[in-house]
Amino acid sequence: QVQLVESGGGLVQAGDSLRLSCAASGRSFSRYTMGWFRQAPGKEREFVAVIDRSGRWTSYADSVKGRFTISTDNAKNTVSLQMNSLKPEDTAVYYCAASGRIYSTVARNYDYWGQGTQVTVSS
Repeated sequence: QVQLVESGGGLVQAGDSLRLSCAASGRSFSRYTMGWFRQAPGKEREFVAVIDRSGRWTSYADSVKGRFTISTDNAKNTVSLQMNSLKPEDTAVYYCAASGRIYSTVARNYDYWGQGTQVTVSS
C-alpha cells in the first residue's frame, strides 16, 4: 500500500507558476512509476506527466510540454510538478498517482491515487 497526499494548489493568474508536491508513505517509493493527472469540471481525467522509477525518464502531455516539469526526491519520498506559464485551461484538480506495474500515461494503469489539489488559473 502507498498513501499519497498532494499539496501546493491554489488560485493564481495566467502566466504565474505553481509547484505541486506529492508526499508518499508506505512501501518503498522507488518501486513506483509516479504520475500526475488532472480533471477539469465536466471533463474526464487526463494525463499530465509521468516519471519512471529511476527518475531518468519522463513524458508529458502535449498541452503542458515545455511548461511543466516532473521530478522526484527519493530521499524525501516526494514527487513534484513545477508548473510555469500557467493558462486558464490548466484549471483542474490535480492528482498524484503511483503505478507498481508499468510506465504509463493511462490512468487505469495506476494503483494508488491521492485526494487531489485544486489549481485555478484566472485570466
